[in-house]
Amino acid sequence: MENAQKFGVKGFSAIFLAVTVVISLVAGGLAGYLLGILPMSERIKDLEDELLTLKQQTSNLQTTQTIVNNTYILGGNISLSGLYEKVKDSVVIIRGVIVQYDVFHSPYYTQVQGSGFVYNFSGRMVVITNYHVVQRAVNLTVTFIDGNGYAATVLGSDPYVDLAVLSVNAPSSEFKPLEIVSSSTLKVGDIVVAVGNPYGLAGSMSIGIVSALGRIITEEQTSGYPIANVIQTTAPLNPGNSGGPLLNLQGQVVGITTAIVSDSQGLGFAIPSNTILREIASLVTVGYYNKHPWLGALGIDMTYEIAQAMGVNVTYGWLITHVVSGGPAANAGLRGGTKNVLIAGKYVTIGGDIIIAINGTKITGLDALSTYLEENTLPGQTIEVTLARENQTMTVMVTLGTRP
Repeated sequence: MENAQKFGVKGFSAIFLAVTVVISLVAGGLAGYLLGILPMSERIKDLEDELLTLKQQTSNLQTTQTIVNNTYILGGNISLSGLYEKVKDSVVIIRGVIVQYDVFHSPYYTQVQGSGFVYNFSGRMVVITNYHVVQRAVNLTVTFIDGNGYAATVLGSDPYVDLAVLSVNAPSSEFKPLEIVSSSTLKVGDIVVAVGNPYGLAGSMSIGIVSALGRIITEEQTSGYPIANVIQTTAPLNPGNSGGPLLNLQGQVVGITTAIVSDSQGLGFAIPSNTILREIASLVTVGYYNKHPWLGALGIDMTYEIAQAMGVNVTYGWLITHVVSGGPAANAGLRGGTKNVLIAGKYVTIGGDIIIAINGTKITGLDALSTYLEENTLPGQTIEVTLARENQTMTVMVTLGTRP
């Protein structure tokens, strides 16, 4: 890696000098020919030869630059083709049928398709995918890269984080499990690889970077609750990629691709592997996961404009607009908003408490709040909530509930 970096500075200086020398020689040759020393036909032929040589040298330099850039980005010892060969047998196609009824109560059928990957849970081979891939689907099948398909059933699922685990009636020789590692080590800028079946094109690989961490997204099946701590990536994702693995350059799973933003380029999302590791045992053994903490409050992110309207100095945090009667926030004495005001063309409920920290961790908005609660707390746990209330800072102890 060190050699690649050194070459990136000194090597390119030498390359630039070489190109300069070649161009100077050609320029010098032009000057000589203009003096009329050689017949015109010989001048043209020699100039054509010089130009051909220069083009070849330029092409060689561009190839060298590409190699240097790739070596720098991937660390020198990483082969993307080798990585693909390592993981391709572990990624599967999931197909199913959704039965719906028209206004005359006649059934019609919709084919659904997504991706998944094999995982070894305590000696039991399972396939992990997105909940929305198998939601309401019947006649589920899993097809491996060799083209063999087998019947599958849902072992467990959690719509709140878009996860599902399947059992597949296939011979043991078909299962090539991937390793799942902690997503806590991911950093913005890390290179990641997505493998899946976009538009049914089996075993497709794309590459990108982690463009953001700790995002939240809301999908149809989450009942309005955000999926927390989501990875944002530039790896190209398309319909059919859902449920496929997001991998680091060692071929280890760091996430599971779940969503793309329509009409966007370079904006895809993946559930972090920490969520999979936290829930997999429950999904396999009991079929569900019911340990999502619940605060029992609604709110919005603070902004400078809202702070001005409230007459407070705090411009960050999560403003509580409503507390659920009998919920954890209400029981702890947290306050919701008191009046609606028009801010930037929208009515906002202001006057409530502003959550600015939990257990000493700064909360900048809903992304940070949801991520902290999901990653670090459980129902029944008591947390220390730091509030800004009418320009006064205070701490309140809140015992979290279970998401209803």
